[in-house]
Amino acid sequence: MAELLAQRCFLSSRSGHASLSFSCEQRKSPAFVALRRGSFPRIEPSRSSFGSSGFHGRRLVVGAPRGKLLRGCASSVPVQMTLAIGKSLKWWEKGLQANMKEIESAQDLVDSLVNAGDKLVIVDFFSSGCGGCRALHPKICQFAEKNPNVLFLQINYEKLKSMCYSLHVHVLPFFRFYRGANGRLGSFSCTNATIKKFKDALAKHSTDRCSLGPAKGLEESELLALAANKDLSFNYAMKPSLFPSPDDVAEIARASPKFPVLATLSDTQDSEGKAMVTAGR
Repeated sequence: MAELLAQRCFLSSRSGHASLSFSCEQRKSPAFVALRRGSFPRIEPSRSSFGSSGFHGRRLVVGAPRGKLLRGCASSVPVQMTLAIGKSLKWWEKGLQANMKEIESAQDLVDSLVNAGDKLVIVDFFSSGCGGCRALHPKICQFAEKNPNVLFLQINYEKLKSMCYSLHVHVLPFFRFYRGANGRLGSFSCTNATIKKFKDALAKHSTDRCSLGPAKGLEESELLALAANKDLSFNYAMKPSLFPSPDDVAEIARASPKFPVLATLSDTQDSEGKAMVTAGR
């Protein structure tokens, strides 16, 4: 009976179900009678029957019918198939190495630079619609593979456009190099034609060194610009200066005239100039 089921199954173009049709002699067989009565056990066609019948689909399993079969009417069995389609990677997601990371926010960028310590950090600004960025991406992945101690941070211009404006990034592809207490070492734009500029900067700043002090990261002016951007959820408080500025000294002198204030360098130079003019007279 299993061979008969495998040989007689076909797909109906109208109903979308697999229909089973039998001849008069086959309907009189004991197996078909048992199937009509609902007492026929679960049937699974063997592999040999598939090979002989030319059936190339998935295994078809036929159970006992739920309703009563009428003479001359074919029963229909629904066939369920699952088609799995894999998600294709975007071009900037291909070839990524363990030391490459995509930045998700301004706070993520600040934390990544500070937590890098003495490592060389290369910030790669790119756009999904930039042809030069796409052509350069495979080579950047190769540099990351050959330099596992260097951290590559990717910033998608389309996703973080407001942050890029605050950082004064207006041309793509664009790169910035940071390291330890020195902060930003350089920034430039390059393409495949000018890739030597990137190679030279990588060779220059990737040498072994030890920074005295914590990682600096972004400049304070950049941090203030990010904090002032209303489109970004980033907060930053200006660090107090260890030495007062000349304007602060002048303000203190006006507020407290009883306390002596050290003369600034400009005041000293003016006094020496007046003395020389008097001596010349």
